Amino acid sequence: MPLIVITGFPCSGKTKRVEGLKEFFEKKDKSVAIINDDYAEVDRSSTYSDSSYEKAVRGTLRSAVERLISRDNIVILDSLNYIKGFRYELYCNAKAHKSTLCVIHCDTPEDVCIEWNRSREKGYPEDILRALVMRYECPDSRNRWDSPLFTVHPDDELPLEAIYETLINRVPPPPNQATLPQPISATNFMYELDRITQEIVTNILNAQKTFVPGDSVAVPGTTQKISFICIFVNYFLFRARQVNMAELRRTRRQFITYTKMHPVEDTTKIANMFVQYINNCIH
Repeated sequence: MPLIVITGFPCSGKTKRVEGLKEFFEKKDKSVAIINDDYAEVDRSSTYSDSSYEKAVRGTLRSAVERLISRDNIVILDSLNYIKGFRYELYCNAKAHKSTLCVIHCDTPEDVCIEWNRSREKGYPEDILRALVMRYECPDSRNRWDSPLFTVHPDDELPLEAIYETLINRVPPPPNQATLPQPISATNFMYELDRITQEIVTNILNAQKTFVPGDSVAVPGTTQKISFICIFVNYFLFRARQVNMAELRRTRRQFITYTKMHPVEDTTKIANMFVQYINNCIH
């Protein structure tokens, strides 16, 4: 389940590091799946000179990660991964699958990358390589999607044991609330939501007919009150801002939409929640 994201300039030694990781984890009896540019059948000349094609390739790589990350193995993404937004998407995928993640940054100087590229039979066109270096968004350990971050230079040894400890023995971050299954609400939840909110709207409209500026309106069935804003008119007069029917209906629709996405099992809480929501909206 752990995900390792390799990042660095083109020809910075990423694939060599991946080979070392694969050998190390297999000795630990771990299954390793490697996703690289060959998986997406990348032609470096055409892919990285066309932003739309490059975006499609990133989508292919991301989909491969999503398919493999739920299996009982270690997934290594061996690609440029030079856009922080893409690394953030990978982080979210790992988090949604309750998987640990780490980023390994091959911090190789540009001139060394150019030299290594020239020595390869199928390297990058040099103008494309330089353009990718210019666009590269360096990982930062202060970003949660780039952490834990291991930075290695050409002559460094990979901190294999530290990487293993991070991936295998660390508790993964909890998934976002939006990705969790929603609690089962009461069978009459929608009926109660509609009834309670409509009654509160009606009570507020009726209370405003006899409302005295400076007072708060108590709402039956709740412990909350509606606090209206008093508007300064002149030295002798304050006027309470009235909340009209259209505004209350719009606020009610917004509250119902939100509550359907985040249902509560205890319907007795709906009234207080709605009054709090109204207060926040009118203020």
